[in-house]
Amino acid sequence: MSTQRPTCRPSWLPAYIPELDGLRGLAVLAVVLYHCHERLVGTWVYGASLWGWVGVNLFFALSGFLITSILLESRDKPHYFRNFYARRALRIWPVYFLLLIVCYSVPDWFLGDTLSHQAQWKIVVAYLLFVQNLRHTQLPGTLGPTWSLAIEEQYYLVWAPVVRFCRGRLNWLLPAILVAAAIASPLFGISHARFLNSTHTLIHLDGIALGSLLAVGLYQLSWARRTWLWMGFGATLFGFLAAATIFAGTSFLDMGLGIGFAGIVLMAVAGTGARNPVAWLLRRGVLPFYGRISYGLYMTHILVFVYFGNFDARLDDKYKIGIAGNLAIVALRLVASTLVATVLWHGFESQILKLKRYFQIGAIPEDKTTVAKNQYPAP
Repeated sequence: MSTQRPTCRPSWLPAYIPELDGLRGLAVLAVVLYHCHERLVGTWVYGASLWGWVGVNLFFALSGFLITSILLESRDKPHYFRNFYARRALRIWPVYFLLLIVCYSVPDWFLGDTLSHQAQWKIVVAYLLFVQNLRHTQLPGTLGPTWSLAIEEQYYLVWAPVVRFCRGRLNWLLPAILVAAAIASPLFGISHARFLNSTHTLIHLDGIALGSLLAVGLYQLSWARRTWLWMGFGATLFGFLAAATIFAGTSFLDMGLGIGFAGIVLMAVAGTGARNPVAWLLRRGVLPFYGRISYGLYMTHILVFVYFGNFDARLDDKYKIGIAGNLAIVALRLVASTLVATVLWHGFESQILKLKRYFQIGAIPEDKTTVAKNQYPAP
């Protein structure tokens, strides 16, 4: 008889981890700030805004942990594939296809191109199949955020069957596959293969694989909570130090960031419920609010920026607005995109997500204690 420990949630780990909502909010605000960096020249936040793109790496680590946790908990339940992919479609597709419809309705404005060109079958099929990140043609600005979404869709299309079938004596394959994927990702970057581009899935697997590895480790290893907390601290320290030194400017930069952000996620998970200022900020107030609307904000904020683009340009032409004017424009962008994402969440996303009750993940109930409450996609 096998003595292997069954895969299950640690007894100390609650089904809902509110701190992860705060991390998601922090990630999306970093991305929005990054897309405003040209308006922040000369301010004290300009340097930080240039690094806002790393919010996507945090999203990948969060997504890998959360989705893999759900897959591990439901892989022995009936209707595994139907429920997972249906829920994934309900969460991802409505906002994604709404964005495509809006952009294609006024292509000259929102796509910066003619409809006849953007409606070519290769381009349309790429969007429909979530493979636009594999093409060597640059995405229109308003659809730029969809590259990371395409990576996630491709990853989970493959990862869900792997988790389902690597059970029992094959459990060891899960961490082996994830470690191999994390290591191979920067190696693909070094190869400079002609079929690769800057958004190709093969060179962006490290963060999401490391996030998935966290879930596999927590569910397969019966280590103490304090041990996981110290491991998260060590990973955070090592990852960011490596990213700032030996990995800086190399294909291994994303790996260093992935390790660092995976460490942060692990510390948030192992330290959930802690009574300290950082944990409180992640659980309450602005950050978890932005975490809730993060998907809509991530997908539509550039669209909102483009909508106000002519207004920005007129201000630049008519007035020498300076730093104060630029900060006002950034504030306007943030307020407008937040309003759009909030309306989108309450009036559209949350209504569609009610259909998830028809695709229950095993025996997990749909309430405020559910792991699925954390299951917002990572852009």
